[in-house]
Amino acid sequence: MTLIDAPHSRSARTPSSPASRRTVAGIWALVVALVALVAITFLPTSYVIQQPGPVYDTIGTAPDHDGEEKPLISVEGAQTYETSGSLDLTTVQVVGNRERTPSWFELALAWLDGSRAVVPIDAVFPEGQTSEQREEQNAALMVDSQAEATAAALSQLGYDVGARLEVVRPTSDDSPASGVVEEGDVIVAANGEDVADIDRLKEIVAEGEGAPVTLTVQRDGAEEDLEITPEEGEVDGRTTWLIGVYLTTTFDFPIDVTIQLDDVGGPSAGTMFALGIIDTLTPGSLTGGEEIAGTGTIDAAGTVGPIGGIRQKLYGARGAGADFFLAPASNCDEVVGHVPAGLEVFSIETLDDAMTAVEAIAQGETGDLPTCTAG
Repeated sequence: MTLIDAPHSRSARTPSSPASRRTVAGIWALVVALVALVAITFLPTSYVIQQPGPVYDTIGTAPDHDGEEKPLISVEGAQTYETSGSLDLTTVQVVGNRERTPSWFELALAWLDGSRAVVPIDAVFPEGQTSEQREEQNAALMVDSQAEATAAALSQLGYDVGARLEVVRPTSDDSPASGVVEEGDVIVAANGEDVADIDRLKEIVAEGEGAPVTLTVQRDGAEEDLEITPEEGEVDGRTTWLIGVYLTTTFDFPIDVTIQLDDVGGPSAGTMFALGIIDTLTPGSLTGGEEIAGTGTIDAAGTVGPIGGIRQKLYGARGAGADFFLAPASNCDEVVGHVPAGLEVFSIETLDDAMTAVEAIAQGETGDLPTCTAG
């Protein structure tokens, strides 16, 4: 019996081979890595993800709150005309907020995706601002953008539109304007200079370098002077002087233009709204049946301004089937090297530029249009 059992006993005491030890070590390393990965996945982050959002055709329809398709732009008081092709506005969707940030695993996937961007949370949700406050601010910016776009479009078509600056509310309870201005005040002058433009008001405040600013406002049918002492603050990464008030520009439009677009905020659709209004109010098809997308803020004077998330909007446009894209010239550095295959991008600075580009696209003569180059 011992002659049979002995070999078995010697085999059990044979030392493990180096290969076996390496296998065990590898397994343990894998287990530790998996545990670390799981732990990191649940750690809080300080970033959010920007990705392509929905695309809406300004000369088409969009769903209302009840899900019913309605014309995105409708006009009363003037002749309207059939359109073709598309003039798409593009959006950016933000994944995450201060209450729930994306996991490190989600961020890693976004870093590897050229159509998405990982950005610091403070760049999207300023410190102290809740998600509800951000949505409220973006909704106000959208309303203002629609009014500015309507003014730009009607002015382009020869209509006479009036403009005035109206107070929405102070930016906070402790802002310089709090307790001084009231909702509905109409600002007619700053330091004695007539103003009907938000940008000019900002320039007057900045030029004072902190000196008190006298605002002349219309309130309850009478004019009165209000003095506000600005405070330094940061806007778009730049330090400037602020009076701390939300303003909107109101107009006296000769015709009624309604833009119906729910659950979309911010000012970046202004240029495409203006083009859609012009196409609706002019005979023939402005696009020539082409699929054109774009972005850019716009003011009543027709100046196109920069926007955020241009890369995501380029991918969103291409994904929606657009062949051409109108980009603000001030965003061109972000465009170069990030244009999806099959999409042609043209640079614009004004509504005139945008009209020229759309008409050239419709005629198939885009060779002389300005494109984005590296700065």
